[in-house]
Amino acid sequence: MPKQIVTSASSPTTGFTNQSTPSPLAQGIRFGNMLFVSGQGPLNPETREVVSDDIQEQTRQTLTNLQGVLAAGGADFTNVVNMRVCLRNTADFPKFNEAFTAFMQGEKVTRTCIGGTPHRAGVNVEIDCVAMFD
Repeated sequence: MPKQIVTSASSPTTGFTNQSTPSPLAQGIRFGNMLFVSGQGPLNPETREVVSDDIQEQTRQTLTNLQGVLAAGGADFTNVVNMRVCLRNTADFPKFNEAFTAFMQGEKVTRTCIGGTPHRAGVNVEIDCVAMFD
């Protein structure tokens, strides 16, 4: 069974440090009943610029970008079983979690949240996920 590359026109492709360089990554890969979505950040899909320095706005944009890739793969957050979050500043966790909780509207997932340094200046949150199908 070959893997299927999933691409969303409504989400930016990440994995670059220079905006003019093509990404070496797929936005998502579906293999069998699993969909793996590459880490998304708070980038405007059209400009590939960071939307804001506010962690809550960054969180909403990051989740919106994930949602776009999930949709392109035939899924939504009800299919997501796991998310991994990287916060540049762990002190942002309470505000991040507030925005995350509101965006997810009661949908439950497993999640790991760590502190680290996302690859691009100004990106304060990055999230990837795994979705499952019947």
